[in-house]
Amino acid sequence: MDASCIRALRLGALVAAVACSLALVSGCSGSGSAKSSGSKKDGSTTTQAAVPAVDSDLQDDYTKVIKDVLPSVVQIQARTDLGSGVVYDGQGHIVTNAHVVGDEKTFQVTTANSEDVLTATLVHAYPQQDLAVIKLDDVPDGLRAAKFGDSSKVEVGQIVLAMGSPLGLSSSVTQGIVSATGRTVSEGRTGGGTGATIANMVQTSAAINPGNSGGALVNLDSQVIGIPTLAATDPNVGDSAAPGIGFAIPASMVKTIADQIIKDGRVTDSGRAALGITGRTVVDDDYQAAGVAVVEVTNGGAADQAGLAAGDIITKLGDTGITTITSLTEALAGEKPGDKTTVTFSRNGAEKTVDVTLGEQ
Repeated sequence: MDASCIRALRLGALVAAVACSLALVSGCSGSGSAKSSGSKKDGSTTTQAAVPAVDSDLQDDYTKVIKDVLPSVVQIQARTDLGSGVVYDGQGHIVTNAHVVGDEKTFQVTTANSEDVLTATLVHAYPQQDLAVIKLDDVPDGLRAAKFGDSSKVEVGQIVLAMGSPLGLSSSVTQGIVSATGRTVSEGRTGGGTGATIANMVQTSAAINPGNSGGALVNLDSQVIGIPTLAATDPNVGDSAAPGIGFAIPASMVKTIADQIIKDGRVTDSGRAALGITGRTVVDDDYQAAGVAVVEVTNGGAADQAGLAAGDIITKLGDTGITTITSLTEALAGEKPGDKTTVTFSRNGAEKTVDVTLGEQ
C-alpha cells in the first residue's frame, strides 16, 4: 500500500455523547437453534449436520490473556481527546502515543478494573516515533504493569488481541492475526497525527479504531508485542478506514524509547538515521514531485561532511529514488545511524553522487 494512503487515526475529539448503532448477527433464523436428529410423524428420522464445537482450548487462551493484560490497559482523557495507554512499571509510568497526549501536560486516567479517575502528568513526548510516557500522580494499590515481548519473535499469522478504548468504549478487545512485519509507515499531520515515519511496524488484521491508539497489541503468551497507532485509510472511499489494516509500533522500540524517557526525561539515543538537512519537495516542469531541495545543512552533520549544500536537489538515497520529503524520510527510516550510503543529487543541472555516513536524528 502506498504510504501516502496511511493516516494517523486521531483519537478524535469526543462530543458529549457517542451514538453507537449495534447490530447483532445471528447464524440462526427464527427463534430456535439447529436441531441434531429428530423423528417425523411417519416414524422416519432426519439427521442434520452437527454444529462444530468451539475450540475450548483457544477460547481458554483468549480468556486467560484478557485476564492477564486488560488490567494493565488504561483509558487516557485529555481536555478534548481520548485514547489508551499501557501501564509500563509499578511506579505508575504509562506508555502511549505522542498523538494521544498532543500538547497536553495533565491527563485523567481510568484503569480497567476501577471507575476511579486518576490524574497523570506528562513525562516526555517523542513525536518522531509517536511515543510518549505519562506518570500517575498517585499510584493505586494493585496497579499491574504489562509484560512486553520480543518483537523479533513476532511471526506472520500469529494470533493477536488489540486492547484499548475505541470510540470511548473502555476495556474493549478485538482479535486478529499479524498480517505482516517490517512495515514502514508515514502518518499524516492532519487529524492530529505527528507526521512521523515509523519503521518496522507490525501490521495486524485486529480492528484498530479511534481510541485504540496507545493501547496494547498482545500475543497469546500475554505479552505486549506492539502499541496500536494507526490504521490504513482508503482514499477511494473518502479516506475512511480500510478494514483489517492496522499498524502497531513494535515492543522493542517502545521499550527503547520508554526506558530512556523514564531514566533521563528525554530520548538520548533514538536509533533513527538522519541526513542533517532541512529540505522541501520540488516539482518538475509537469508539476510532478521530482526531488528534495536542500534548504539548510546542519553544521557538522552527515550532509555537511559529505559536501552537500543549500540548493542541491536530492534524487536518490542509495538505490532508492527520492521524489518527496516523505520518500526521503521513509528511506532514512530503513537505515541506522553510522550506516554508509550514497546520495545522488543535482547541482546547477549536473548530477553528482557522494558517499555519506548517516548521523542520528
